[in-house]
Amino acid sequence: MDRECSQLLPSVCAVLADSRQLVADDTFLEKFLDWFKTLTETESSLLLLQENPCLTELITCVLKLKDPSSSTLSFILRLTGIFAASESCFQYLQRELLISLFGEVGPLSSALWEEASVRSGWVQGVHSMVQHQSALHFLYNCGAIDVIFTLQGDPSLFVASATNQLLVHILTFSLQSFQTKPVNIKDCDWPICAQKLIVHTEESLKSNSASRIKQSLKLLTSVFGCCHDLWTEVLWSRLSEPIVYLLEEEPVHAGHLLVDLFLSMARSPVFSCPECSLWTSVVCALEHLNPAQVGRLAVGVLKLQKCPQAVRIQALSVVLQPMDCVLKAASQPLEYAGLLNKSVNDSATVETLLSCRSSCASFLCQTLAHLEELQYLTCLSVDLPHIPLLQSVVTILQFCIGLATPASCLGNKISRILIGCFRVQRSALDILGALSHWESHSVFMGSVFDILLAYLKSPDTSPTVLKKSFQATLKWLVSLSEAPSSKDHWQQTEQFLRDLFLVLQKRLCSPYWEVRDSALEFLTPLVKHLREKEGVRQVLFSSEVPKLTEDLLEDPESYVRASAVTAMGQLSFLTHLISKKPGLENGNVKEKSIVAQLKEILSTDSEGFPRRAVIRVFIDWLREGHPDVLKDTEQFVSSVLQAVNSDLDWEVKAGGLELAEVFSAQTLGRLGLAACPYAAVLSSATRSTHLSESLQIFCRVKLFEFLFGALCDYDRPVAQKACDILIALKAELRDESSLKEGTSAGLSTEARSIAWLEETLRRWNSCAKPCPRGDADEAGSQDSDGVLLVLRTVDLEGLHRSLNRSSDHIEKSPHSLLQDILATVGTLEENEADCY
Repeated sequence: MDRECSQLLPSVCAVLADSRQLVADDTFLEKFLDWFKTLTETESSLLLLQENPCLTELITCVLKLKDPSSSTLSFILRLTGIFAASESCFQYLQRELLISLFGEVGPLSSALWEEASVRSGWVQGVHSMVQHQSALHFLYNCGAIDVIFTLQGDPSLFVASATNQLLVHILTFSLQSFQTKPVNIKDCDWPICAQKLIVHTEESLKSNSASRIKQSLKLLTSVFGCCHDLWTEVLWSRLSEPIVYLLEEEPVHAGHLLVDLFLSMARSPVFSCPECSLWTSVVCALEHLNPAQVGRLAVGVLKLQKCPQAVRIQALSVVLQPMDCVLKAASQPLEYAGLLNKSVNDSATVETLLSCRSSCASFLCQTLAHLEELQYLTCLSVDLPHIPLLQSVVTILQFCIGLATPASCLGNKISRILIGCFRVQRSALDILGALSHWESHSVFMGSVFDILLAYLKSPDTSPTVLKKSFQATLKWLVSLSEAPSSKDHWQQTEQFLRDLFLVLQKRLCSPYWEVRDSALEFLTPLVKHLREKEGVRQVLFSSEVPKLTEDLLEDPESYVRASAVTAMGQLSFLTHLISKKPGLENGNVKEKSIVAQLKEILSTDSEGFPRRAVIRVFIDWLREGHPDVLKDTEQFVSSVLQAVNSDLDWEVKAGGLELAEVFSAQTLGRLGLAACPYAAVLSSATRSTHLSESLQIFCRVKLFEFLFGALCDYDRPVAQKACDILIALKAELRDESSLKEGTSAGLSTEARSIAWLEETLRRWNSCAKPCPRGDADEAGSQDSDGVLLVLRTVDLEGLHRSLNRSSDHIEKSPHSLLQDILATVGTLEENEADCY
């Protein structure tokens, strides 16, 4: 602790010990504790107490108060725990002092124990203290373990959660000596605290109290989840019997907690052996738990790398069973009669859930989410029946819009429940998109196209479901285009595209802006992924979609204009390719018109979203070598930077900086100056010539004027980005003679401030012609020498450190914290009046 803080600390402790003094803000106490945690990690805790006796006096004084505030008492409990974590401090604080805080005669017996903050402070203090065996013996002897058991069921969720974490810590810490040596199940081999805790947990599991059972299951889940030592296997062998008994009850209580427990154990390497008794319990859970609860366990098992194959197959059957019931509930071709040959659970239970209006939708959404999760696993050790699964998903979507033909009483009930159910529609469309990447998708392609078009065409499709339909359609089109057999199915795909673009035309003209926006968001990635496909280009430009998209650049809704900008950014690549064809010579004029429109939006649109979209499009154009940009890259960059420079939106300016960064990297790379290990080594003279040329290019587009202006910007992210780019450019240009020689040309090298830089920029803007060579020291013009002077004299590295530093770095200091506590003491009553 530094001297200034140690001088203020007695005054702060005196304030906290005085019940008449009020600390205006409890967050000060939290920061105070954080500070002491940091101190005890870097300094001797005992030395801190010895050099600052006011801390011990503070603890003693608060204990003597008749009516301390709950926040102060909670603070003292936590502070004492932090210091008592050191065994030497534990002895220094004396047994009587600790008993007065954590024993039965302390806060436990006072009226303040009713306050959740005091109970929470007690639990956190004990947790901090349990870092040595002396603390464990102290807790056992003073009866604190029984108090902790009581707090497991505390009405405050924060206290109950903290208590659970504390019990996990006590058990794992007390059994640290068992980590490396063999263990057995005999009670005499276990530490006394561990024995007490395990006996309590076993009794709770065997009790008839639902709350005690839940508390014990939560505790065991945390233990097996965070500790993977050998003794956990012994613990399971002792507690497995009452847990399995819970599974055999009718109905099974706390099913979701049992799922959590089995998953935490299954992920532990201790239980990875196929012969482990855990898997017998998992199988029992798969068979006995409610189908609405067991799905999460089944998916968790399928994700495991080490698991008996028989358990995996059973878990997959559990996940597929609801889909199998749906498939059989509708009339299907004989080859798609079902998903399963044999059910794991009683199908009557699943059918009951599906036929009940209160459970059908949520049960199906859960099942569909689990199946979607499995689609993205890279190493699934069981084979999914993709065609029947795809058929079942399509069947659900058909039920939701009344296209499925029920084949049973269950089918009739499902049809009535699911019709118009947006939740199930969204979930089913999500997994439909996920199923597109399997190679067998082309077998069932026609049915997929039909159901997607049905949703895209339907006037009853909600905007959110329509967006999901577009997303699923995009995934299927991209996947089909990348498939080796894509040419074999082109005729079917082409007809689908024609129908799709007709629907898209209608959606682009929708009176609802969300629908127009979703249509544009679909069009943009579709063009991006498929623009190299000649057939797709022909179908697209035979429709009205490009014209309607361009019209939406003037949409009254800013979100739609932004999406239209992004879509036109992609379409412009296609119009360039189309313009090369005979009979379309005027396409280039159209392309210029698009560029002009985007520049106009960047300069004049009153909303930020479209302007941000334009700058993102221009960055992509520059990166990808857009034909219009390549015609005159310098003029394009210069005009864009000029427009961005006067924009008040920091995100637009940040986009302009990214554009400047891309342009500078491309310029240096084209001249062979980029840092690349494979580039040819330039001679000194050639490198100097290229450096001078690149500098001239940057000056012509006024790149440095833009970067220096952004460096002075009030928005921190803009200034940070500009500083990063300038530092990188300075490093690239370090070999330029004027920059390298420093004062060799007689120019000043004195470090300059931001104020000087701002004045220099004003001179650059006001200069009609370059200043005389002799006045270069004043950086009066944006020529090479003026730019180099600024690069050389502005402390970019210092600015970088300053910009990356937190704005409240001074106020966050411990000294400032102590001053704040003293400054705000007693002002609470004065400021209680409503300031409004």
